[in-house]
Amino acid sequence: MTATVNRGEIEADIKQTLGLVPHFFQRIPTELLAPEWEIFKHIELGETLIPNKYKELIGVGLHAETKCHYCTLFHTEAAKLFGATDEEIQEAVHYAKASLGWSAYINGMREDYDQFASEVKQITEYVRAQA
Repeated sequence: MTATVNRGEIEADIKQTLGLVPHFFQRIPTELLAPEWEIFKHIELGETLIPNKYKELIGVGLHAETKCHYCTLFHTEAAKLFGATDEEIQEAVHYAKASLGWSAYINGMREDYDQFASEVKQITEYVRAQA
Protein backbone atom coordinates (compact mmCIF):
# COMPACT_ATOMS: atom_id res chain seq x y z
CA MET A 1 0.00 0.00 0.00
CA THR A 2 1.35 3.43 -0.97
CA ALA A 3 1.36 6.19 1.63
CA THR A 4 -0.63 9.29 0.77
CA VAL A 5 1.61 12.21 -0.14
CA ASN A 6 0.56 15.59 1.18
CA ARG A 7 1.99 18.01 -1.37
CA GLY A 8 1.06 21.00 0.78
CA GLU A 9 3.18 19.77 3.70
CA ILE A 10 6.17 19.15 1.45
CA GLU A 11 5.85 22.55 -0.20
CA ALA A 12 5.54 24.16 3.26
CA ASP A 13 8.85 22.52 4.23
CA ILE A 14 10.44 23.74 1.00
CA LYS A 15 9.18 27.27 1.64
CA GLN A 16 10.34 27.22 5.26
CA THR A 17 13.80 26.08 4.11
CA LEU A 18 14.26 28.21 0.97
CA GLY A 19 11.84 31.13 1.48
CA LEU A 20 9.76 30.09 -1.54
CA VAL A 21 8.87 27.04 -3.56
CA PRO A 22 11.00 27.34 -6.72
CA HIS A 23 9.16 26.76 -9.98
CA PHE A 24 11.22 23.67 -10.79
CA PHE A 25 9.93 22.04 -7.58
CA GLN A 26 6.36 23.09 -8.38
CA ARG A 27 6.57 21.14 -11.65
CA ILE A 28 7.70 17.85 -10.07
CA PRO A 29 4.85 15.31 -10.06
CA THR A 30 3.30 14.89 -6.61
CA GLU A 31 4.36 11.24 -6.24
CA LEU A 32 8.02 12.22 -6.84
CA LEU A 33 8.15 15.47 -4.88
CA ALA A 34 8.87 14.01 -1.41
CA PRO A 35 11.87 11.89 -2.46
CA GLU A 36 13.28 14.62 -4.72
CA TRP A 37 13.01 17.21 -1.95
CA GLU A 38 14.61 14.92 0.64
CA ILE A 39 17.55 14.17 -1.67
CA PHE A 40 17.98 17.88 -2.52
CA LYS A 41 17.73 18.91 1.13
CA HIS A 42 20.23 16.28 2.24
CA ILE A 43 22.81 16.53 -0.57
CA GLU A 44 22.62 20.23 -1.46
CA LEU A 45 21.90 21.78 1.93
CA GLY A 46 22.69 19.18 4.56
CA GLU A 47 25.90 18.49 6.38
CA THR A 48 27.52 15.46 4.76
CA LEU A 49 31.04 14.05 4.72
CA ILE A 50 32.07 16.75 2.24
CA PRO A 51 31.63 20.26 3.68
CA ASN A 52 28.98 22.29 1.83
CA LYS A 53 31.45 24.87 0.52
CA TYR A 54 33.52 22.17 -1.15
CA LYS A 55 30.47 20.34 -2.54
CA GLU A 56 29.35 23.59 -4.15
CA LEU A 57 32.83 24.30 -5.55
CA ILE A 58 32.74 20.82 -7.09
CA GLY A 59 29.35 21.76 -8.56
CA VAL A 60 30.75 24.99 -10.02
CA GLY A 61 33.59 23.15 -11.75
CA LEU A 62 31.35 20.33 -12.92
CA HIS A 63 28.74 22.61 -14.44
CA ALA A 64 31.30 24.90 -16.00
CA GLU A 65 31.93 21.83 -18.17
CA THR A 66 28.32 20.69 -18.63
CA LYS A 67 27.55 24.30 -19.57
CA CYS A 68 24.28 24.24 -17.67
CA HIS A 69 23.56 27.89 -16.91
CA TYR A 70 21.00 26.96 -14.26
CA CYS A 71 23.36 24.68 -12.34
CA THR A 72 26.34 27.01 -12.73
CA LEU A 73 24.31 29.88 -11.26
CA PHE A 74 22.91 27.75 -8.43
CA HIS A 75 26.24 26.24 -7.39
CA THR A 76 28.11 29.56 -7.66
CA GLU A 77 25.61 31.31 -5.40
CA ALA A 78 25.43 28.32 -3.03
CA ALA A 79 29.25 28.24 -2.84
CA LYS A 80 29.22 31.92 -1.83
CA LEU A 81 26.43 31.23 0.67
CA PHE A 82 28.61 28.57 2.27
CA GLY A 83 31.64 30.88 2.44
CA ALA A 84 33.52 30.46 -0.86
CA THR A 85 35.35 33.51 -2.14
CA ASP A 86 35.40 34.69 -5.75
CA GLU A 87 39.02 33.50 -5.90
CA GLU A 88 38.04 29.98 -4.74
CA ILE A 89 35.26 29.86 -7.33
CA GLN A 90 37.71 30.92 -10.02
CA GLU A 91 40.19 28.26 -8.88
CA ALA A 92 37.49 25.57 -9.04
CA VAL A 93 36.75 26.55 -12.65
CA HIS A 94 40.46 26.62 -13.55
CA TYR A 95 40.93 23.21 -11.96
CA ALA A 96 38.03 21.80 -13.98
CA LYS A 97 39.51 23.31 -17.16
CA ALA A 98 42.94 21.82 -16.50
CA SER A 99 41.59 18.41 -15.53
CA LEU A 100 39.32 18.23 -18.55
CA GLY A 101 42.21 19.21 -20.80
CA TRP A 102 44.31 16.32 -19.51
CA SER A 103 41.35 13.99 -19.92
CA ALA A 104 40.95 15.01 -23.56
CA TYR A 105 44.67 14.59 -24.21
CA ILE A 106 45.16 11.23 -22.47
CA ASN A 107 41.98 9.73 -23.90
CA GLY A 108 42.63 11.21 -27.33
CA MET A 109 46.14 9.76 -27.39
CA ARG A 110 44.69 6.42 -26.23
CA GLU A 111 47.32 5.95 -23.54
CA ASP A 112 47.70 2.40 -22.28
CA TYR A 113 45.41 2.24 -19.23
CA ASP A 114 47.36 -0.43 -17.36
CA GLN A 115 50.61 1.49 -17.76
CA PHE A 116 48.87 4.68 -16.67
CA ALA A 117 47.43 2.95 -13.57
CA SER A 118 50.85 1.54 -12.71
CA GLU A 119 52.47 4.96 -13.03
CA VAL A 120 49.78 6.60 -10.87
CA LYS A 121 50.45 3.99 -8.19
CA GLN A 122 54.20 4.67 -8.38
CA ILE A 123 53.64 8.43 -8.16
CA THR A 124 51.35 8.20 -5.13
CA GLU A 125 53.75 5.85 -3.34
CA TYR A 126 56.67 8.21 -4.04
CA VAL A 127 54.81 11.34 -2.92
CA ARG A 128 53.50 9.60 0.19
CA ALA A 129 57.05 8.50 1.09
CA GLN A 130 58.30 12.10 0.70
CA ALA A 131 55.76 13.42 3.23
